[in-house]
Amino acid sequence: EVYEKVEQVGEGTYGQVYKARDKETGQFVALKRVRMDNEKEGFPVTAIREIKILKVLNHKNVVQLKEIVTSKASEYNHGKGSIYMVMEFSDHDLTGLTDAGTRFTTPQIKCYMKQLLEGLAYCHKNRVLHRDIKGSNLLINNEGQLKLADFGLARPFDDSGRQLTNRVITLWYRPPELLLGSQNYGPAVDMWSVGCIFAELLLRKPILPGRNEFEQIDLIFKTFGTPTEQTWPGLTKLHYYSMVSTQSQQQYGNKPHPSRFQEKFGMLDKRAQELLNALLAMDPAKRITAKAALDHDYFWEAPFPAKPEELPKYPQCHEFTAKKRRQDAAKAPPAQQQQFAQPAQQHPVSQGFAQIGRASCRERV
Repeated sequence: EVYEKVEQVGEGTYGQVYKARDKETGQFVALKRVRMDNEKEGFPVTAIREIKILKVLNHKNVVQLKEIVTSKASEYNHGKGSIYMVMEFSDHDLTGLTDAGTRFTTPQIKCYMKQLLEGLAYCHKNRVLHRDIKGSNLLINNEGQLKLADFGLARPFDDSGRQLTNRVITLWYRPPELLLGSQNYGPAVDMWSVGCIFAELLLRKPILPGRNEFEQIDLIFKTFGTPTEQTWPGLTKLHYYSMVSTQSQQQYGNKPHPSRFQEKFGMLDKRAQELLNALLAMDPAKRITAKAALDHDYFWEAPFPAKPEELPKYPQCHEFTAKKRRQDAAKAPPAQQQQFAQPAQQHPVSQGFAQIGRASCRERV
């Protein structure tokens, strides 16, 4: 009752996100509804983990959890009442801005990348893996501050070598070690996603838009070259390596893919190429850390990163609303469709290899 919903700005497997106004202060917040439909009893473990993690983290580039509120039981929520996480509100997300056709300058890209790396370096220093870095989870407010959001798949990590699920990270941003079945991994998985975001900002389109796991790993090999045990020690021991290798041989014979990095990214600035290469190293052991990436020459040479407060102000835009606009445009008469026209970008949720049993899809908490 303290908050008045204004509009829905997001939706996912976790539930819905609404822009809402605090009735007392007039301040805008984001209300993230915790999805309870699938819970026979108790509270979802992923929501508990997200709340615990956000209570511990306190950084200007990580979204702030303000409080937890409940709503009264009604027909709408099947007589159960709903639980909401109250977050600080941001006017945009990165995917919403790029979908709306926003073109970023080099100083703007450097500013966003620097903030993303600062937020992630803080998470990794505090032993937290995000495990779902993508444009729609990078919020941007009107002060130009970028904030990591949606910690629904995040989890604490340690050096105990405990097995973790590889069914994390949206497909286009998922690193090769997870696609090949690794269950022992660390911060390097987030850094691959950062590399994909960086390339997307520079080229203004997703670089690895696979439709399923095999197509995704195939795209990675075609872009960066087929790895070997020499270039990536331990590669052949990964769970799905032999299956992927067999499928590749059936399609292409024994011919490995050469790297096409220069062909795809050769037009970029030399320092940008170096940083991209370090972020998208196939072997996770060779991938640059967030802390080291912040010291990369890319950020210390002209043109220098813009300051957040110098960034332009944009009309409010989130991936959810941009997608809705496209759907409305598709239903509109042909004469009206031109005014809606925008570049399309979707983030498919992977359905999985046909050969992999359902057991591998379960979250190992």
